[in-house]
Amino acid sequence: MPARPRFGPAGKPPRFKGPATETPRFLRDEGLDALEVQFVRVGMPHLKFSPDWINVLRSCAEECDVWLTAHAPYFVNLSARDEDTRKKSIDRLVSTLKVAQLLNAHQVVFHPGYYGGLPKQEALKLCIEGMKEAVERAKAEGVRKAYLGPETTGKKSQVGDLNEILTMCEEVDMTLPTVDWAHLHARGIGAIKSKGDYAKMLDEIEKRLGLDVVKNLHCHYTPVEFTDKGEKEHHTMEEPGYGPDFEPLAELIAELGFNPVIISESPILDLDSIRMKTIVERFLRKAQPDPSFITRS
Repeated sequence: MPARPRFGPAGKPPRFKGPATETPRFLRDEGLDALEVQFVRVGMPHLKFSPDWINVLRSCAEECDVWLTAHAPYFVNLSARDEDTRKKSIDRLVSTLKVAQLLNAHQVVFHPGYYGGLPKQEALKLCIEGMKEAVERAKAEGVRKAYLGPETTGKKSQVGDLNEILTMCEEVDMTLPTVDWAHLHARGIGAIKSKGDYAKMLDEIEKRLGLDVVKNLHCHYTPVEFTDKGEKEHHTMEEPGYGPDFEPLAELIAELGFNPVIISESPILDLDSIRMKTIVERFLRKAQPDPSFITRS
């Protein structure tokens, strides 16, 4: 588990022009220490990327102390009515878990599915069944260290509110939540307005999954624009008027001594990761006792 809060981008930053396998070195030199490797537009990652490519990226990340996770293909819909779509979705999750294990990536983030006219409970049940099959197949192929990470989703048409994600993690082995704060904010039509709103969600995660899970949470944070249907577009932290506000979350992280991995999906990726790290470090300094006060007392 991370021994400190870690920050990094979802994928290779646009400013970095070198090979993808050298991304951890670029991030290390910027002061960042996490990377969510993006397989979002790849059908079957274990067939697309060679063992040599995987080994080089893993070695670079280990050398640079960059915490790796992975994002599975977007082409996953475990709650599809069509059986073939569900089968291919499971195949893609298994493929990504296999690559994640070789990368020493700790979690495979994915969007579980869509309601597609199904009752919510039925769609959730299909997702859980598909995840169980993916985990069992991955275990049979030797995967032991990479966890499935179902992500809270931003559109009301998608399976993935906080309750659904926590239920998946309660029901399926080798599964940890991925909490996208912007998605929860967007599908809740501006649900996160205060430090208390963040705290209620963190409390719910701890109550249902335990302190270790909430303390070491894998998160996404990006300011988001939304409509009455949920998420519309990501924005940068420099742009005013888009929530949720990051500072209350940063304050909670410092106060509670949590060590999340926080991934930026903003249009400027690493630059907003640096901003988040700076904000959290400011609150961490405030949370530390003043040595001069201790001496005086």
